[in-house]
Formats: sequence, structure tokens, C-alpha cells
Amino acid sequence: MEVFDAARLFAKEEGIIPAPEPSHAIKGVIDEAFRCKETGDEKVILFLLCGHGYFDVQAFDDYLQGKLQPYEYSEDEVRKAMKKLNERYPWLKTIPY
Repeated sequence: MEVFDAARLFAKEEGIIPAPEPSHAIKGVIDEAFRCKETGDEKVILFLLCGHGYFDVQAFDDYLQGKLQPYEYSEDEVRKAMKKLNERYPWLKTIPY
């Protein structure tokens, strides 16, 4: 399930259009729920919906019309972005992840 598909499902079931950013969390929750269903694990899955998507309706419309193309950052672009972040916020290097 793609992120916008997860957001559409959430909007249909809950009546709230989520912003694209928390839609990634919604997708993660749905993926985890399906995984639990397959394995028989019982879990309480919690996430935070931190924004509505009422300003992002055009992005949803573009997605539904097939105009929103997937984009994947190259490793070089990711490396450059991480370098900028580490230069701007050196304390990030201290986070154990």
C-alpha cells in the first residue's frame, strides 16, 4: 500500500484528510497491522496525526489523476542533505540510531 492510498483509506474511514507527512505514519500503522494479522501478534498500535491535509488537497487530486509521479532521491542527494544537516546541527551525530 502506498502512502497516498493509506491516506485515502484513513480519510474514508475516519473522515479526516491527513496531511502528507503523517500519511507516512498511517501507512506504517497499516503495514504493521497487516503484519500482526499474518503473524497472529496482538498489539496496540498508536500514532500521532499531527496535521490535516486541507491545504494539500491539490496533491491528493494530482495523485488520483495519475499526475503525481514517484520520486526517489539518489544516494548522492541524500549524502549532500545529510552533510548539510550535520553541519547545521552537529548534535545530530550524538543521537544513537
